[in-house]
Amino acid sequence: MSVPHTPAKIYRGRVADQIVEDLREQILSGALPDGSRLPAERELAARYDVSGPTIREAIRVLTAMGLVNTRNGSRATVHAQGDTLLAMSIASVVQVEKVGAREVLGLLGALNAYAAELAAEHADDAEIVLLRQAAEAIPAAEGVERSAAALHHFFATLSEISHNPLLSALCRFISDMQIGLAVKLSGGENGTWGTVSDSLQPGRLRIVDAVATRDPHQAASVVREYHREALERITATRSAKGKKGQRSDTDLTDVLAAWLKANVGLGGQLANPRSTLS
Repeated sequence: MSVPHTPAKIYRGRVADQIVEDLREQILSGALPDGSRLPAERELAARYDVSGPTIREAIRVLTAMGLVNTRNGSRATVHAQGDTLLAMSIASVVQVEKVGAREVLGLLGALNAYAAELAAEHADDAEIVLLRQAAEAIPAAEGVERSAAALHHFFATLSEISHNPLLSALCRFISDMQIGLAVKLSGGENGTWGTVSDSLQPGRLRIVDAVATRDPHQAASVVREYHREALERITATRSAKGKKGQRSDTDLTDVLAAWLKANVGLGGQLANPRSTLS
């Protein structure tokens, strides 16, 4: 695929950076759409009047930014997916700013409350049916992986029927973080995941009922209460002597950091977002 417009003039200095910026603009604008192949290295070098190593450096930067895939030695492919870019950005901010796990989970509660508020206002009857079906499917999901996927689908559906794409994207990724954290803290297949998830099922059904009432304030309130209970349950642990307590903020943040390292890597490639980190 050829570059669809005449490249911007390249000046002296960080030539590769200017090529990155030009190609980045084409990708984000859609001139180079998701899934398309970049021109061959030789063609790009000729178009920008630079050497092959300079083009390779630019491609490496675009790959690290999550805008390009280079696999198995084949030609670079555009990878312009909003969820991937958002995941990289959020993960970077969480790590650089040393954001604690409780702050991340608190943000998710606020975002999902807003999603429920918008859903109560804008979702149609068919979308609310889908939300109820997603909630009812969670107890039937067998095993941690399927159960976690069903839980993610429920909250993804809630955010989608808010009809706010940015909010939906934010909720999807932060929900992935919470579910990954919850699975790890619960001990996975041999732990308390099933017990905790089942105990929260009535709250999820209350969320659906609240959205169905078309009362935005009630829907938001029910979601906030659900998240308060969920945070309490997923952070609860038992000491070696069997005494129930709460995980320290440091423990929670360490688990979250491990999840981010395992699931958001160079190039923005997301692994199993509901990984147990095992």
